[in-house]
Amino acid sequence: MSNSELNLAQSTSGSARSFHCRFCRAPLKTTFVDLGLSPLCQTHTAPEQLHEMEPFYPLHAYVCDECRLVQLQEFVSPQSIFSEYAYFSSYSSSWVEHARRYAHMAIDRFGLGAGSKVMEIASNDGYLLQHFVAAKVPVLGIEPAANVAKVAVDKGVPTTVRFFGRETAAEIAREHGRPDLLLGNNVLAHVPDLNDFVAGMKVLLAPSGAITMEFPHLQRLMAENQFDTIYHEHFSYFSFVAVEKVFAHHGLTMFDVEELPTHGGSLRIYARHAENEALPVGPRVGALRQREIDDGFLTMERYRGFGEKVMETKRKLLAFLIDAKNRGKKVVGYGAPGKGNTLLNYCGIRTDFLDFTTDANPYKQGKFTPGTRIPILAPAAIREARPDYVLILPWNLKDEISREASYISEWGGRFVVPIPEVRVL
Repeated sequence: MSNSELNLAQSTSGSARSFHCRFCRAPLKTTFVDLGLSPLCQTHTAPEQLHEMEPFYPLHAYVCDECRLVQLQEFVSPQSIFSEYAYFSSYSSSWVEHARRYAHMAIDRFGLGAGSKVMEIASNDGYLLQHFVAAKVPVLGIEPAANVAKVAVDKGVPTTVRFFGRETAAEIAREHGRPDLLLGNNVLAHVPDLNDFVAGMKVLLAPSGAITMEFPHLQRLMAENQFDTIYHEHFSYFSFVAVEKVFAHHGLTMFDVEELPTHGGSLRIYARHAENEALPVGPRVGALRQREIDDGFLTMERYRGFGEKVMETKRKLLAFLIDAKNRGKKVVGYGAPGKGNTLLNYCGIRTDFLDFTTDANPYKQGKFTPGTRIPILAPAAIREARPDYVLILPWNLKDEISREASYISEWGGRFVVPIPEVRVL
């Protein structure tokens, strides 16, 4: 086959199309970080599946040379990932409290009441909308995972089971009206067809309405070496300058932005229709944009070198675990989050280092971590095992976890966090 024929064949294949930026369609050529091969992070292995093959996919993040969007290729469709999902937001008490504070803030800021409508994209188990329901504000959850949506409905949160995009947005607008507040927490990164998703928000939002979206901030991810937040379910990783460009392309203007401590450092962006000047652009928008520009986020040089920092963290974590095991110490994990899957698989940590890990979610208990096949037990197993070290895999919840499991100090146990580098608490 000639080079021209090969290029033509590649250009018409699905795999070649995935090597183009999901926003601007420029070819993806520059590596951000290559984390090797990894399975899907929420496909926990049941005992009867232990002898079956498990699919692994490249976990290779690129940065677009044109628009600076950091992203993964799409290997598995959202329907395969999210139609039945193992993540239930309500199992984190601090996250539910974060949602409660947000709801009260939004009600006050936007004057929401019984005549308003709030919609959440990827509403999960109703962890957030329940607070609007309690305040008598009408809501609708939009959630693709039927098993998770059922929990929301059971707690009194009206929920429709659909994947979101232009077509879904038009249907919901016809069936339920257009929301005064349209929100999504940690969903923007989860959509491979970014343009369809953002265009859908433009279609659905009421003319005078507001959008808020929360997602991990790329600037913080890089500054604090949070490479484990990169996994297949997260297709994109946003700086403010990149996400502002995406929204502006679809006729949505950022009018405010907040920096949050959640998930190791997140942004909450506020957007409205470009033509809706009743919501003026506040000073935090320009300030954050300029800070990122000054930090080099419009230059390709800023993104190079991150991979070496990641490799250094891997070496330090393995050195700690090897030393602990050589000294005869017992080490277990706490949590089975998506980020833990990236960490364990990239570092090659299996039961030779962690006897087991635990999770409060019964949906995961009795199963095994994807790829590394570490048993997932109920948290009570830690008290029974009396380990010397407990590796906190959801390190963003380390304060909550260290409070809930403070009893490990009874036998001299210590908590360990792996990110930004190994630290014994």
